[in-house]
Amino acid sequence: MKSHDPITLTRDCEAIQIPSGAKMVLPAGTVVMITQSLGDTYTVTTDHGYMVRIAGKDADAMGLERSVAPAAAPSTLPRPEDLEKMVWDQLRTCYDPEIPVNIVDLGLVYECTLERMDDERRRVKVAMTLTAPGCGMGGVLAADAQAKIEGLAGIREAVVEVVFEPPWNPGMMSEAARLELGMM
Repeated sequence: MKSHDPITLTRDCEAIQIPSGAKMVLPAGTVVMITQSLGDTYTVTTDHGYMVRIAGKDADAMGLERSVAPAAAPSTLPRPEDLEKMVWDQLRTCYDPEIPVNIVDLGLVYECTLERMDDERRRVKVAMTLTAPGCGMGGVLAADAQAKIEGLAGIREAVVEVVFEPPWNPGMMSEAARLELGMM
């Protein structure tokens, strides 16, 4: 979703500055324009020139439908092979706020492993990187991935680590990502 129409926030709204990752509150009455709406987040520019990320839970401040919390976990645990696919699917709902491609297709996820715990649930370990080492959004993206993974039935915990070796380069993107970004 892109909107070049100005939207006036109807209430105070938490936001995260891009690319610093600094938290801020946009006061009611702030005018924003949506530049990207993917993965249950909105990237907007403000009338003061800030680029910020607004969570889907705050969509109502922009006059949009608020995100609905995921349904309760089923009573039976998914099969391990299904669970791994589900984890990767969740990672594909995490987006860099400046690039309209998910972190998997961008090539930012270097490792994703599932370890069985004592109670049949799994611990997920993810190693991911950033497109630029100095980007302040690393913690934000890692927390987003962690929360989405931990929302899955069969997952006890997720540990998402931001790493910088090997350094990311555009050659790590999937063909779909390069196509989406006009690089083919």
